[in-house]
Amino acid sequence: MTVMSYLSAIGAAQREAMDADDRVIIIGEDVEANVYGTTGGGKSRSIEGDFLQRYGKNRIRNTPISEEGIVGAAAGAAMTGLRPIVDLSYSSFLYMAMDQFVNQVAKNRYMFGGQASMPVVFRSAMFYGLNTGAHHSDRPYPMFMNVPGLKIIAPATPADAKGLLRSAVDSDDPVLSFEACLLWSTKEDVDEDEFWVPLGVARTAREGTDVTVVAISSSVPEAVAAAEELAKEGVSVEVIDPRTLVPLDRNAILRSVAKTGRLVVAEPAHRTCGAAAEISALVAEEIFDSLRAPIIRVTAPDMQIPFSPSLEKQMYPTKASIAAAIRRVVDLPALEPVAAAV
Repeated sequence: MTVMSYLSAIGAAQREAMDADDRVIIIGEDVEANVYGTTGGGKSRSIEGDFLQRYGKNRIRNTPISEEGIVGAAAGAAMTGLRPIVDLSYSSFLYMAMDQFVNQVAKNRYMFGGQASMPVVFRSAMFYGLNTGAHHSDRPYPMFMNVPGLKIIAPATPADAKGLLRSAVDSDDPVLSFEACLLWSTKEDVDEDEFWVPLGVARTAREGTDVTVVAISSSVPEAVAAAEELAKEGVSVEVIDPRTLVPLDRNAILRSVAKTGRLVVAEPAHRTCGAAAEISALVAEEIFDSLRAPIIRVTAPDMQIPFSPSLEKQMYPTKASIAAAIRRVVDLPALEPVAAAV
């Protein structure tokens, strides 16, 4: 085990994947220069080794500033035998390639009757909470959850960033990885040896018996901190980190809520049609009779992200807002049984 940051863990996963399989390539804007610290080398970067020198320009390739072209090229490369890892920088930039994502990447395996696979990973950074303005602060993973054919991951720890990325590279389906910049500097002990975190398997970040909090991305450490605070008040909180949003580990969520009878869902995306809404609907449809109180969502409001630091810091789930939701759900009166229709 060694201490790794979130970014270092991503770099380690990419290095392992490229060492293991010559078909793995990395393409994107400025990947040769290691701008964000995940392709080795570079000034003041902690990742050992320079990817460009190690693998050469055939496998570490800069692209023009054209997201539609990048995604289309990656899709073609994947269908003809390569396994690209695509660095698209800001998650907000994915919008420029929507036709490629929706009509090519997501549909081609189906449209070709399974004769072609689409083993490609698209990495992007969600730059919210850093005062980068409305054009660069989006958390668009819920939009892509609505596109059949795409797998979606949102790692919240360095270990999961490494293990999920290895599984994503090995998948024969397209995977979108949404990485929160607020987590880049987090560190923890990570296995130096190769390991894989299976796609579609949630993690219990903290066990509890009174309330389930399903937290996504940077909301995970905030939820754990809130749970630790509530423990001092005698409230036992279980924190579930889905890790993969598509496919979602439905059973892990349902088991936890069936045990606790209460659910809070926290995520940094907007409220309407978000992952929190989908998870809430899942629980309400599948195990409504297990609920002892209404479901509460803690999300960003449905508004553009302000540039003002003092305003933006109020947008996303925090330890305080999640703790307040937990206290509320514990204090709410129990749900009355629904009378059967006559």
